[in-house]
Amino acid sequence: MTAKNVKHELMDNLDKRVADKILEPTNAELLKKLIANADSDNEAMMIAELGTTYKRTGLHFDKRLEKMTDDIRYFRKNENLSFHTDDDKPVNKLIIGDNYEALQNLLVQYKSQIDVIYIDPPYGKDSMGEFAKTNYQNAITRDNLLSMLYPRLELAKMLLSDSGAIFCSIDDKNQAYVKCLFDEVFGEGNFAAIFPWRKRTAKSDVPFGISQDYEYILCYAKSNFFEAGIEGGKRRYFETDDFPNKPWRIHDMSTQRRADERPNSDFTMVNPKTGDEYPVNKNAVWRITKNDFQKYYDENRIVFPGDYDFLRISKPVLRYWKEDDMGKAGDKFGQIAVSTKLPDNVGMSQDGTKEITKILGDKIFLYPKTVDLLEFLFKISSNPDSLILDFFAGSGTTGHAVLDLNKKDDGNRTFILCQMNEITDTTPNGIAYDVTSKRLKRIMTGKCYDGYSDFPWVKENSPYGGNLDVYEIASVANFETTNGKTPFDVIDETLYGKEKFKTLQEKIEWVCKKFSNAQKVVE
Repeated sequence: MTAKNVKHELMDNLDKRVADKILEPTNAELLKKLIANADSDNEAMMIAELGTTYKRTGLHFDKRLEKMTDDIRYFRKNENLSFHTDDDKPVNKLIIGDNYEALQNLLVQYKSQIDVIYIDPPYGKDSMGEFAKTNYQNAITRDNLLSMLYPRLELAKMLLSDSGAIFCSIDDKNQAYVKCLFDEVFGEGNFAAIFPWRKRTAKSDVPFGISQDYEYILCYAKSNFFEAGIEGGKRRYFETDDFPNKPWRIHDMSTQRRADERPNSDFTMVNPKTGDEYPVNKNAVWRITKNDFQKYYDENRIVFPGDYDFLRISKPVLRYWKEDDMGKAGDKFGQIAVSTKLPDNVGMSQDGTKEITKILGDKIFLYPKTVDLLEFLFKISSNPDSLILDFFAGSGTTGHAVLDLNKKDDGNRTFILCQMNEITDTTPNGIAYDVTSKRLKRIMTGKCYDGYSDFPWVKENSPYGGNLDVYEIASVANFETTNGKTPFDVIDETLYGKEKFKTLQEKIEWVCKKFSNAQKVVE
């Protein structure tokens, strides 16, 4: 965005705070005048921070201010950890590094495009329970938990699509505080539900004689995705004479993958009835492959321009049947999602530990969530081709759940995971290297990076297959002029969904426009 657009958006947010009775109108007008006269968008954002008062919730914490630096953070591909097994499947991503920097870089390509976000942040020592000392061994205070989350949630909000949803796991000690924070960032009107999840069986040696057996999953949504996913809801279905009593809807045929990522989807689509040709977009290829085209066409899954007078489309789209939506979204878990009753199969912490032990052989990461729990959340909130983000990836359960759900419903969902490579007693090379990447490599290919394949999980399951690109966060000074080391040399546009620029001028304009926010750090 230009500085002018940033200022307008900040002013609009102040107006919303006034409407929600968070900010006094006179204070908002003063802040708007200051924002209008700010020398930079960063200064304007810092002024807007003054309008965060939390009068409604009474929540107060010391916010960490963002400041600009001379270093640009960017993605650099780790070729040794990346792997591709099937060009017909989408490319998933694992980003190793600070998730604040990762989210800033994801905004370059994925602004308003993430369908579902799930996070399981470190709860901190103020949770006063066993999770305090086992979540990444991070002795974080409640104030630091909230101030750490705030700027990351603001970035997550910018990534979330207009119909997206975000889930956050949190313990009972911090749930009330984190919910207040989510109310502030995403708006109370977008609060969907709190799902109580039983993490363990009852214990006897507990304070006050009450066993605290539950954690909670907060859910905020921009639209009624539960209804849309299970009952059709706000989706627009059509009933036509050629398919009586069989409502259907349409969906964009394009993906977020480039031609070099999915070469089998790089083809010109031809309408068998008319002979009309529809060239592929090299930066957003078709969702189906050339080999699958005839199958989809024979199943009436492809709608071409001109097939129906009431459809104003300029390129082929996919057709989804309402009965398929109903079946994929809800029938295995009940008629409708109920916040107070999770499916019986979601398991407890001990089940998540068993799952990762079968994959990695050791109790290397404590208290991971279960695959079935996250699979349920994605089942009720995603479409078969949704993009799912987890920026506190931990052991990689989100990626595992996405792969497993795709296998069960023939979906084409894609995941993006972000994980700091924090060193702990059980992960001497860091969590991302020793746990996250190795788990994904083993369940997707059936073997580890060193070729080892003698682990229990692969003896009981078939590898999911698929592709994984692993990025790490690198930095370059914005004033670097050494030949071959400037920002325009080291930043690879193909890692952000772009084809190679034909001219240096195009590259310079793109970097200057897209990477100014990637120079920010949180104090």
